Amino acid sequence: MKKLLYIFRSGKNPKFIYYGINMFRQLIPRICFQTRLRHRLSSLEKRKDKDYIKQRVDYYNKLSEKNMLPESARPLSEHKIKKPKVYYFDTYEFIRWFPSSLKWCFCPGDVTFVPSCPSIVKSRPLVEHNENSIVMKLDKVRHFIFVNDKKDFASKKDMIIFRGKVKGKESRKKFMQMYFGHPMCDLGDVSKNTTDPAEWRTEKKTIPEHLDYKFIMALEGNDVASNLKWVMSSNSIAVMPRPTCETWFMEGKLIPNYHYIEIKSDFSDLIERINYYIKHTDEAHDIIRHAHEYVSQFRDKKRENLISLLVLDKYFRMTGQKDR
Repeated sequence: MKKLLYIFRSGKNPKFIYYGINMFRQLIPRICFQTRLRHRLSSLEKRKDKDYIKQRVDYYNKLSEKNMLPESARPLSEHKIKKPKVYYFDTYEFIRWFPSSLKWCFCPGDVTFVPSCPSIVKSRPLVEHNENSIVMKLDKVRHFIFVNDKKDFASKKDMIIFRGKVKGKESRKKFMQMYFGHPMCDLGDVSKNTTDPAEWRTEKKTIPEHLDYKFIMALEGNDVASNLKWVMSSNSIAVMPRPTCETWFMEGKLIPNYHYIEIKSDFSDLIERINYYIKHTDEAHDIIRHAHEYVSQFRDKKRENLISLLVLDKYFRMTGQKDR
């Protein structure tokens, strides 16, 4: 019962709705979408935000010259449901618009390396020459959550909160070792079957419970910090070192101390940075406003879907499989 109550109060996207919608999509013949692809792509030319969309497409898909796929590339027709299912469903939503004979390379999961050939990924490292990492909006039921936070910044606790899995994540473990028990920090490890200190372990908190705090840690785990999107849509402030990976949220475009509070990668200045923004509330409110402006670009579902189709279309063109 306790787990069931958490699911409904957590503030996260209900997965049963997500799976229901995606199972229904399997029933619609792909031809219904493929016959409309040209029209959907050409709609870009009539849009006032055409240049903005092109910039987004070229950011996710950085291929600038033809790059043939290896023989190991598989046709879209062989893309079948398998765990984790979210990666199948989130790609199928858009590959169904394209001929099943087209081929691709696909790396599901938390990808922190640059593939050897042009590949569809959820995440990529923020390094030079990562052109082979073509980012799509994947695992969005977990990562793309936005909130309607009605509590203003001034009424929140002058503290920082972190809840997350620490097991196997050395950076998070170091953070817990440094700040667990600090009077300005409410920290907890929600890992199962861990050998880390028992006093760290605690129950999960819902998103609304997080929003009682002025500052929320957005710590990278396997790749990006999955809570960053909803934190930046709230009236609390994300606190984190500069990101090392990015997803569809374009974490590489975030500006330190403009969209979030940046701390050193060794976490040593955490309390100093928090105290600064407790005293300088005007600057804190500016960060919240800038974060909301950044998040707003992802709220137009129709535009987001068009960008996804254009990213894939460019992928098939730049791998020599499709003309304009």
